[in-house]
Amino acid sequence: MFSTRRLALFLALGLPAAHCALAQDSNPGSNPPAQQQDQAQPAQPQQSSSQAQQPANDQGTVSVQGRIRARREQRRAAAIRDVYSHLYEANVGMGYLRFVPGNDKQRVTYYAWQAGLTRYYSERLGVTLEGRGYYGTAFVGLNESNITRPAISTYTALIGPTYRFYLLPKYSVSGRVMAGYAHGNFSGDTNGLGGKTLGLWGDGGTYAASASIIGEYNVSPALGLRLAPEYFFTGFGSDVQASRGFTAGFVYRFGKQ
Repeated sequence: MFSTRRLALFLALGLPAAHCALAQDSNPGSNPPAQQQDQAQPAQPQQSSSQAQQPANDQGTVSVQGRIRARREQRRAAAIRDVYSHLYEANVGMGYLRFVPGNDKQRVTYYAWQAGLTRYYSERLGVTLEGRGYYGTAFVGLNESNITRPAISTYTALIGPTYRFYLLPKYSVSGRVMAGYAHGNFSGDTNGLGGKTLGLWGDGGTYAASASIIGEYNVSPALGLRLAPEYFFTGFGSDVQASRGFTAGFVYRFGKQ
C-alpha cells in the first residue's frame, strides 16, 4: 500500500517535468534552419563580387597582349627602317639569257656580267642605272667558210624604276622595268665575212628593255643576295627578240635617306 502511494507520487511529479523537457528540446530544434539561412545569405554578395572581378581580369590580359603586339610591331618597323632606309644600293653579279642571234637560228646561251646602282627616294621607290655585257657562241651550221660556231656579244645600258612591294627585315620582293640601248657585235669572230653572211644579225645598236621580279635575302642591313628572273627585249634586224633569263649577285647598301 505504501509502495503504491510512492509510485503515484513519483508519476505525479515526473509527468510535468517530462513535458517541460520536451518543450525545451522542440524550441532549439527550430533555430538551426534560421541560422543556416542567415549564414547562407552573405555568400551571395561574395559570389557576385568574384563575377565582377573576372571581366576586369580579362581586360587586363587583353591589354597586356596588346602591348606585347605593339612592341613587336615597333621592333619589326625599326628593323625594316634599318635595312631599307639606305639612299643608294649597288649591285654586281652575273646573268644568263637565251637569245636568238639571227633569223631561223637556234637560241644561244648568253652569259653576262652586270653592275648597277639604284638611288632610292623612299623605302620602296628608286631609280636604277645598270650596264651589262653578254657573251655566247652561236651555231650557224655548215658553210663554205668552215666557221660554224662564231663568238658573239651584246652590251647594254639600261635605266628605269624599281619598286619594293613586299618588305620584311630579312626578305624583300621588288618589281623593276628598264629601257635603254643595246649594241651587238656579231661579226667579230667571222674572219671578216660579217654576221649577215652567216645568217646572224648585223652589227650595230638598237633598243633594249627589261622587266623583272627581284627577290633579295638580307645577310645584314647593308649586304644582301639577289636573284632576278626577267624578260629581256631587243630589236636587232628590225625584229623583236624576246629572251628569258635572270641575273644574280650581291647588293651593297650605303648612305641614309
